[in-house]
Amino acid sequence: MANGLEAFELATTPALSRSALERAAELRTNAAVLATGWHDSAVLTLNRANEAPGTPAGLQLIRGAEISAAPPRGAVLIAIDSSATVTGHVWALRRELPPGPVTTLRDAGSLLTPRDAGLFTTAQAVLNWHDTARFCPSCGARTQAISAGWARSCDGCGREDYPRTDPAVICLVHDGADRVLLARQPTWPEGRYSLLAGFVEAGESAEACVLREVAEEVGVAVEGIRYLGSQPWPFPRSLMLGYHAVADPAAPIVPEPGEIEDARWFHRAEVESAVAVNQGPAVGKRRFTAPGAVSIAHGILSAWVRTRHR
Repeated sequence: MANGLEAFELATTPALSRSALERAAELRTNAAVLATGWHDSAVLTLNRANEAPGTPAGLQLIRGAEISAAPPRGAVLIAIDSSATVTGHVWALRRELPPGPVTTLRDAGSLLTPRDAGLFTTAQAVLNWHDTARFCPSCGARTQAISAGWARSCDGCGREDYPRTDPAVICLVHDGADRVLLARQPTWPEGRYSLLAGFVEAGESAEACVLREVAEEVGVAVEGIRYLGSQPWPFPRSLMLGYHAVADPAAPIVPEPGEIEDARWFHRAEVESAVAVNQGPAVGKRRFTAPGAVSIAHGILSAWVRTRHR
């Protein structure tokens, strides 16, 4: 199986990897600076459904002083925005939202500015972690947020924990020419096909995970594994590591029971149509639709359709 593609790389930065904010980790333990900066800070609020005020045209942040006199319990210092006036502190906070338009990261992530995309992605990732880290994994005692929301300390044994990110691989399997192997899970929207993906197991390299996951999900062996790029995926706390690899289109496809409803090879023209208008050819009784623009899968497919066979 020879890889006959031209140099293959992502054409653009994945939607949720864009960011125009400085994380300012050095401020997280400076209580005096944080307290002073809170009054004129900008705060992004997310409800339990991870909805935020605003539209894909822009998020609506509120001033810290409109919420409380000091950073409340559960607030997370996301970054310093050098384009903002006064302190430039930007926080995130879980709370109920007032009436008005709301949006989600899935819906708006690819349309937001780099600043808002980075803010929303980081806020959702850290707040999701806080929701599930209220008790110590060592002794079971309650934990409290410290370091401006970037760590939690156990009330019982003093253990400190930090926001968790689970690495996962996502791989474009192609034939080195004009066909790509895509699959669908039974819970996905009608007609949706995407790249093969899975979580990296303990003691496993990302490349080994690619080999294992593709074999498990579709029963196909791959070679020529190459890294493309990464994207945070806070649904709830993943980091997607993008790859492409070559497989033999003559090899039998064996979908993993319960995980893969269908898997098949698609021609470049079919993928190009689906990526361009999110609608492709008929697949059985369904239409073939590509993954949404907010995902790294969409970016990898878009790059692949523009990369020609040598």
